[in-house]
Amino acid sequence: MGVYDGAAHLPEQLASLAAQRHTNWRLTCSDDGSGDDSRAMIQQFASEVCQDVKVVTGPQVGFSANFMSMIAVLPDAPGIVALCDQDDVWLESKLARAVQYLDAVPGEMPALYCSRVILWHPEQDTRTAGRGLPRAASFRNALIENVAQGNTIVLNNAAAALAARAARRTGPIFAHDWWLYLLITGAGGCVVFDETASLLYRQHGRNAIGAGTGFGGQIRRKAAVLRGAYAARLAGNVAALEAVRDLLTPDAADALGSFAAARRTGPWGRIMCLRRAGVYRQRRLSDVSFWLGALIGRI
Repeated sequence: MGVYDGAAHLPEQLASLAAQRHTNWRLTCSDDGSGDDSRAMIQQFASEVCQDVKVVTGPQVGFSANFMSMIAVLPDAPGIVALCDQDDVWLESKLARAVQYLDAVPGEMPALYCSRVILWHPEQDTRTAGRGLPRAASFRNALIENVAQGNTIVLNNAAAALAARAARRTGPIFAHDWWLYLLITGAGGCVVFDETASLLYRQHGRNAIGAGTGFGGQIRRKAAVLRGAYAARLAGNVAALEAVRDLLTPDAADALGSFAAARRTGPWGRIMCLRRAGVYRQRRLSDVSFWLGALIGRI
């Protein structure tokens, strides 16, 4: 769990961990320099549950780096690893369903579990079902879009070990969940998407990213694209993947090469390279937005 000034919401999240049907878990919290009672709350929680709970000190350079710092120090055989945000509420079946899905993955294939969420506005107590996946999760999708929501991600042993090796070689990235989606699919692993929601995804003014749904959210996203924020995120992802290219399958490495070339050339060459890369988004309208952005050089 990444923690930063989470005292307002931590009690509900911690209580939801204690209520999990799957009880064989340990909790590591990386406190990223909180100035509130977050650390004391976690220590109190540790005294109340039978599971092992510990608090470490984070790097204090942002939420993504905080999670990456925990991933990088995982042992060689980490077992199943779940990511947890400080401000959500897990449904009691969350861990049990993830373990069940991951146990069904054959052999030593790296696997990433993620799921739908329930978008929760606690002030009005409104709850809306999050979106599913109309198209397959894949590396070619991951190159331009993240569908593995970080607060739902659970990695099997092979995926967690792979992530730990890669995290030790990867520089700064925008989002740890997007990086995991890229890494696991690029290395030949699979994504298991659970259509059943696993948690209440709290929406509030201090979300690091937030769901970005609704008309206002879409306008903000489009404005960020025009300002170059999306292109900067893609550049960071490409650099992170280049640092671990040897971990990618030949097919993924070829797609990465075409995608990287697309970002260095003019409009028509860009389109040709992107077609070779085979990139796509989950929804048609979003696909159209991406290709328009590509034409005007905002990728």
